[in-house]
Amino acid sequence: MTTDQPALASAVPAPRSAPAGDGGPRPGPAPRRGFLAKAFGITAVLSAAGSGLGLLRDLLLARYFGANQGTDAFLVAWTVPETAAPLLIEDAMSFLMVPAFALALVLREEHPDAPDPVRQLVRATLPWLLLALSGLALAVALGAPQLVDLLAPGLADPGLAVSCTRITAITVLPFGVAGYLAAALRAHHCFTAPAGIYVAYNLGILAVLLGCQSFLGVRSAALGVALGSLLMAGLLVGPFLRRLRRGATAGRRSRRSRKALVLMPLALLPVAAFTLTRQSQVFVERYLGSTLPPGTISHLNYAAKVSQLAMTAGILICTVTFPLVARALAAGDLTAARDRVEKDLGQAAAVVLFGTAFLMACAPSVVSLLFQRGAFGPQDTAATAAVIRVYSFGLPAQALIGVIVRPYFSLRPVVRRAGDPGTEDGGRRLLDWYPVAAMLLGLGVTATVGLLATPRFGALGLAAGNAAGITAAAALLLHGLVLRGIPLRLRRVLGGHGRLAAAATGATVLGAAAAGLAADPLLSTLLGGLTVALAFAALGTGLGAREVRGPVLAAARALNPPTVADEGKLPHGQ
Repeated sequence: MTTDQPALASAVPAPRSAPAGDGGPRPGPAPRRGFLAKAFGITAVLSAAGSGLGLLRDLLLARYFGANQGTDAFLVAWTVPETAAPLLIEDAMSFLMVPAFALALVLREEHPDAPDPVRQLVRATLPWLLLALSGLALAVALGAPQLVDLLAPGLADPGLAVSCTRITAITVLPFGVAGYLAAALRAHHCFTAPAGIYVAYNLGILAVLLGCQSFLGVRSAALGVALGSLLMAGLLVGPFLRRLRRGATAGRRSRRSRKALVLMPLALLPVAAFTLTRQSQVFVERYLGSTLPPGTISHLNYAAKVSQLAMTAGILICTVTFPLVARALAAGDLTAARDRVEKDLGQAAAVVLFGTAFLMACAPSVVSLLFQRGAFGPQDTAATAAVIRVYSFGLPAQALIGVIVRPYFSLRPVVRRAGDPGTEDGGRRLLDWYPVAAMLLGLGVTATVGLLATPRFGALGLAAGNAAGITAAAALLLHGLVLRGIPLRLRRVLGGHGRLAAAATGATVLGAAAAGLAADPLLSTLLGGLTVALAFAALGTGLGAREVRGPVLAAARALNPPTVADEGKLPHGQ
């Protein structure tokens, strides 16, 4: 591993489709049949467990502390892990390191007797990462008073927020370690341990919250966040070391010291800037929400947590397929990458739009069923449900961005092949910053709508600004992926999304009518949810949405397998 000193800002040449039959680099061996289904199943189960524990965490926060100035203070402090998680676990670290490890694995397969490129990559990046994360955590802890004043100048209890912020500053280091190790494991097609990190995280929070809330108050939640972050990093150390040792055998047999990869540190700047800009929508909400009545920030938080469950389910798809896209791009196979990205866009949209329809139809009963107990009263339920319905308009765009940015940043990973040219034209380098520009424009829309709508509509105005801003950014990024060099068939993609959106609209109307037939929250949620599911399946199939029609027809065949007599009626060969 060497450092690219002459041209640190240079990018890898744009990958090109590899002609059939040439001797150029190709992706690693295709995963065995059923691998994606198995990996998605494991990831979905563990992620659902983590989300369920996270929901339980929010339920306990609502039960013990309600929605008041104390919870507002804690949620301002929670901005630190909320920002660190996408930057260091879910987004930036994954966007950078999954392609980097994918390229290292491709080089390992091409040169099995050379020193292991994966170990070279770890030696060149991990020590610097640990040093940077430690300094950042210390800076957040020392600057907590200024940070709280910047984020929420109108907060009723800034002292409590400063105390909680200093506790949550600890999360920066273990979050970064967890993100790095998870990226390495996913690139190796190991999904079980990375999918379990949020289970460990939320178990840590729940343990401290249940044991200490009576005498520490809301500070117990902050301490739980710190403990949970340490548990999530610890969960990945063992699997990572085992994978690293397996790849060392071939390298030991070779005495050559050839450096297979060149590190390009400046590649991380546009990725980090994009992630921080994307997370800045939360900063806008906290800033404007701090001037509204106490409890507003808490209502926004509870609504966001429920709403994003649907978006998270959609993102699970590209979490599993991202290493395959990264390997295809590392080998120059743009056609395979495009086909995978288009499929991911459709499947993620189907999952998220179904969840959106359910939330819009059943928001009051869902919030009442989940939160309305203890200090969380009917007024809090009504306010949170209204915000959920407005938030939901932006969920498809959030999922779209989650799918798009992964292949976008994979085209310029933090490393390149040692033999590739080290320079690139300025136009391509400028495209590195296109996602940041798109998010800045979206952030401007969020702030503008929020400033105009908040005085009259309060929290609903903030939620509307969030939905409008993220939708504008998603539209720009979809076009940007084509500019980047991945030839998406936009008419096909947008046509499929249009059919799914039409099915979701009809399902929402029918589901809301069904949910209104019952006053009991549980019965209302069941009626509305069942109606949404049936309507979405029927309408999606009727409108020809492939992502709905395929599973529906497969389920119908499974429930009604053809008889011997039916098979005899089929034409020969069918």
